[in-house]
Amino acid sequence: MDIDLTYGKGLWRGIDGVEITYGRREWLDTTPRALGPWPLEYQRFSSMLRAVGGVEITYRRWSSMPLTVGQWHCEHSRLGRLLRIGPYDLRYDRLGSRVCAVGPLEIFYDRGGSRPIRVRLYGEGESLSDDLLLALFLVLFWQKQAWDAYDQSRR
Repeated sequence: MDIDLTYGKGLWRGIDGVEITYGRREWLDTTPRALGPWPLEYQRFSSMLRAVGGVEITYRRWSSMPLTVGQWHCEHSRLGRLLRIGPYDLRYDRLGSRVCAVGPLEIFYDRGGSRPIRVRLYGEGESLSDDLLLALFLVLFWQKQAWDAYDQSRR
């Protein structure tokens, strides 16, 4: 099953029909505010995601490395790369810079390699569950935040 990732006005707008919404002044604030019916809550004066709907996210002290997402535990490599979120293993490209799979989901990028455009869910009769949707959103959201932070540091 192919899952489309949609974009509009330079912003990530949806995952397979589930809308990602932004604040009223999205041209100034490009931080997502909701994933479908789930509000996204951030730490005060920060872009660090604290909760998605009723699912709380905890981080390692003084860092942006997630420790838990609700009941799920997150595993990291020694260098801090996210390896697992709950029951879902993550796979990276050869350079280790892009997530290529989250559990049964394979992620495809545009020609430049910077924007995920499509996701394929393997298995007959499979559909995108809420858990998979949450894991996919978080992994791609955190990846984009890391890339944006890297770009800012080079300016």
